[in-house]
Amino acid sequence: VVDKAFDLFVELGASDEQTDFRIVYASGLKGKAGDEPDALSDDMTPLFDAVMEAIDPPTIESVDEDDLQALISNIDYDDFKGKMGIARITAGSVRAGQAVALQQPGGEKKTGRLAKLFVFDNLGQKEVESASAGEIIMFSGLDNVEIGDTLLTNEQNGVNANEPLPPIAVEQPTVRMTLGVNKSPLSGREGKFLTSRMIRDRLFKELDRNVALNVEETESADRYMVSGRGQLHLTVLIETMRREGFELEVGPPSVIYKENEETGKMEEPWESVEVRSPEEYVGGVVDLLNQRKGELQDMGLDEGEGMSVVKYLVPTRGMLGLRSALLTSTRGTAIIDSVFDSYRPKIKDEIQGRNKGSLLAFADGPVTSFGLEGAQDRGQLMCKPGDEVYKGMIVGIHQRPGDLEVNVCKTKALTNMRSATKGITTGITAPIELSLDGCVEYLAADEILEITPTKMRMAKNPAIAGKKKGRK
Repeated sequence: VVDKAFDLFVELGASDEQTDFRIVYASGLKGKAGDEPDALSDDMTPLFDAVMEAIDPPTIESVDEDDLQALISNIDYDDFKGKMGIARITAGSVRAGQAVALQQPGGEKKTGRLAKLFVFDNLGQKEVESASAGEIIMFSGLDNVEIGDTLLTNEQNGVNANEPLPPIAVEQPTVRMTLGVNKSPLSGREGKFLTSRMIRDRLFKELDRNVALNVEETESADRYMVSGRGQLHLTVLIETMRREGFELEVGPPSVIYKENEETGKMEEPWESVEVRSPEEYVGGVVDLLNQRKGELQDMGLDEGEGMSVVKYLVPTRGMLGLRSALLTSTRGTAIIDSVFDSYRPKIKDEIQGRNKGSLLAFADGPVTSFGLEGAQDRGQLMCKPGDEVYKGMIVGIHQRPGDLEVNVCKTKALTNMRSATKGITTGITAPIELSLDGCVEYLAADEILEITPTKMRMAKNPAIAGKKKGRK
C-alpha cells in the first residue's frame, strides 16, 4: 500500500517534499493506530498527532464581511429551496440575508441575496445565521449559481468587494446517448411517465444537480441527446428514471469528438484503464485490449494478492462494450478501473466491436416452448416461455456474425396422427439475463433499448431498418 501511495504521488506530480510523507498504520475497524504495523496503540492518538504535526493550520487573513471569498465547488438541489451552492469560505464572513454576488475572473457579476445559510454538522446540515472563514457552507437564494463562481459581498454595490478566485474546471462530457419516447408495440403498459414533455422536464431538472450532464434537443421533438462523462454516468441516470416510473427508448452510446484548434485535426477521448485478474487470464485480457487499439503502459504482478495488473491507454470508443467481454474472458474475476486521460488524435482504423449478430423475433406474440426448442440451436436466447415479443425485437445472440430471424412464437400443430418422436423430450436452455449496463454495451449502431419499470427489451431501430430496405 505504501508503494502504491508513493506511485500515486509521483503520477500526480508531487514535489520531493510531498513524496517524503509520514506513514501511520491504522485500522478504523479495530480503533488502533501506530507508526509501525507491528506496534499499534489501543487508540487513534498516533494518527491524530501526525495530523497535527504534519499539516499546517489554515491561515485566515480576515473575517470582515467586505473580504468575503468562497469558491463554489459543488451544487445541490432541493424541491423547496431550489438550487443551492456549496463552498468553503477562504476569507471574510457571510450571514443569512446578506447582499452578495457571484463572479468569475473577467466575468459578469450575478447579484442576489442569501435566503438560507447552512453549515455541515456530522452527516447533515445545520441552519445558521452567519459563518466565517474556514467553514464549509451551503446556501440558497441564488438560482444561477454555478461551479467555479466565487461568492463575494455586494453590500454598497460591492465597492469594497474582494477579487474572485480562479475557477474550478468541470470535466467535459465524453459519451452521449439519445433518450426519447418509447414507441415499441408494447409501450405504455407499465410506466407512469410516457410523454416527451415529461421526459424533457425530468432531464432538464437533472441539470440542476448533475453538473457534468448536458442535454440537447434534437431534430425530433420526442428525442433528446444526453451527454455525460462516460457510459456509467449515463446508465445511472437511466436506471434512476426507470425506478421513478419512466418508459424510455435509448439509443447506442457514442463518443464525442472535438477538433483541435491548433492543428485542425479531429480528436477523440482516451481512458486510462487498469485491469486486475488472475495470472492465467492475462493473455485473454491483453488480447482484448489490443483488439480495441489500446496502448500498453505497464504490466506487473501484485505480490500481496497474487493478481496480475495490466495498465493500458484505450480509446473511449474501444471501451464501449469491453467490460462484458473482459468479465467473460476472465470468468468474472477481473477488476476493471478506468478514468478519463485526455483527448488524442482520432484513430483512422475501425475498432472491432461485437463479433456476433442478433436473433430477431419473426412475428408478434407470446413466446412458446416449442418455438424456443427450434431457436436455441441458433445461439443464446434472452427470452423464456410466456414473454411478449414483437417483430424485430432481439430475442438472443446469434452464434455467427449477422442477424437471423427466428420464430420463437411458433406453436405445435395439433393432428390426429401419433408423432414418431413423441417419447423424445428436448430441454430448454435457461435464458441469459442482461443488466442495464450489459444491454447498453450490447447495442450496435442500428439497435435501440426499450426501458420500462420492470423490463428491458432490445430491438432493431425501425428508422434505420426502413432506410436499409429503401436502398435495396
